[in-house]
Amino acid sequence: MIYADQRWIGDHGIGRFARHVLAGFEYRPVSLTSNPAAPLDSWFLARALSPLTSKDIFFSPGYNTPLFCTSPFIFTLHDLSPIYCPEIGSRLISLYYATVMKRACRRAARILTVSEFSRKQIAEWSGVSPDKVVNVGCGVDPAYQPEGDSYGLPFRYFLSVSNRRRHKNEFRTVAALAQANVDPQIHLAFTGEPTADLVRCIEAHKLRARVNFVGFVPEERLPSLYRGAQALIFPSLFEGFGLPILEAMSCGIPAVTANTTAMPEVAGDAALLVDPSAVEEIARAMERIVSEIPLREQLRERGRIRAAQFSWASTVSRVREVFRQI
Repeated sequence: MIYADQRWIGDHGIGRFARHVLAGFEYRPVSLTSNPAAPLDSWFLARALSPLTSKDIFFSPGYNTPLFCTSPFIFTLHDLSPIYCPEIGSRLISLYYATVMKRACRRAARILTVSEFSRKQIAEWSGVSPDKVVNVGCGVDPAYQPEGDSYGLPFRYFLSVSNRRRHKNEFRTVAALAQANVDPQIHLAFTGEPTADLVRCIEAHKLRARVNFVGFVPEERLPSLYRGAQALIFPSLFEGFGLPILEAMSCGIPAVTANTTAMPEVAGDAALLVDPSAVEEIARAMERIVSEIPLREQLRERGRIRAAQFSWASTVSRVREVFRQI
């Protein structure tokens, strides 16, 4: 019997992976409702899984693992951003990864991840065999397509699908808009709510009238938000995959993203790649998207072709194969 941690399902990166992958299996949910990312979850999870035997398998679509478990278990380490991205790391997180996570990597039957970049980095960091870490990828829901309604914002806009974490590089995105020689009627729309630091940055660049926060957007409305955008601006400093890139491409809008970590692997030749530390490169990409119509159309066409190469059905199939091998 497969037991799986359904608590990860939600409207975030791991949550979408969990929703789509778990929909492809028959499984028994764990008897917990607590936060799977909580520091003591390994202990609670171990107790919940104590009835399992060696004939069972536990699967987590996220990075939590049981402190001890009599059955084989598989977990999903989407990336190592808390280790290699100082903007979101801390001494406590580093200690947790060095002890609990490395131990979990050694004990797990398999470690799933979502890109070749992450697969190689996880194997090197944990010291396990590269064969033990399996790239199952990510997909795009069919709802992300060019045809359909628009979100209805009353202005032209660049879109930043983000969450206020520093590695998302929002401050440089704002600075790039201030520097870009584009129509001043074009806005920058962020998903989520503003923070005080980001508002100060916006005000320092005199962009209060051109930067908008649309708040929480449920996934069923996200495709319409993408469709109405001039382009996705996603110059993140670190990504284990970069799902917004595929979502934007599937909706028929160009994408500007970073030339580092997993983003070039996902984007291929279907996006404008920039140095995420260079504001002038991000600004120049904004200018090109607006002014070079043939480029914009080329990126739209390439993007649709590229995004079609990724599907949740393929991800589920790869996960099934891992289960079969075990």
